[in-house]
Amino acid sequence: MSLRIAVIVGSTRPGRRGAEVADWVVARAQAQVDADIELVDLADYHLPLLDELAPAAHGPDHYEHAHTKAWAETIDSFDAFIFVTPEYNHSMSGSLKNAIDFLYREWHNKAAGFVSYGIDAGGSRATEQLRLVMGELQVADVRASVALSLMDDYDDARFAPRPVQGKRLEMLFDQVIAWGAALKPIREPVGVPA
Repeated sequence: MSLRIAVIVGSTRPGRRGAEVADWVVARAQAQVDADIELVDLADYHLPLLDELAPAAHGPDHYEHAHTKAWAETIDSFDAFIFVTPEYNHSMSGSLKNAIDFLYREWHNKAAGFVSYGIDAGGSRATEQLRLVMGELQVADVRASVALSLMDDYDDARFAPRPVQGKRLEMLFDQVIAWGAALKPIREPVGVPA
């Protein structure tokens, strides 16, 4: 039962730091865990501000736009997520919140972990905001997280995470895999007894 885990780049801003952080997460995961790891970059989906007429809670049969259907198919295919999020004004980026809000059922009964980055608190306030949103979407967020400092985990504008961050990431992987595996049977179709 191999898990599929998406590492989601939570910023679409030009010059963002999230892509290099996500690449680090993916490389470490591919070397350390027994799961299918895939990078999912919000910038590749070109999602406008939420433009579906029906609320996402009405389900995929009500999605009208091709971009929503493509995003839904992507998210639905994963068992767990690792969100790589910047902290903008004590919260997640608007592009990440918008992408999350496009969908509803596709998120349910899956696991999530968070790798954040920011100046003074390592993006931890964005993680706290994401935990609230994940709870509403029936996503089990794990306790372990990684909070990267733009001051301490960069060397002359080059991403150079401290060794402790790698250890924190390993704990995050362990918890996301454990919870993702535990929740997977909930989503599996159950046959009707004869």
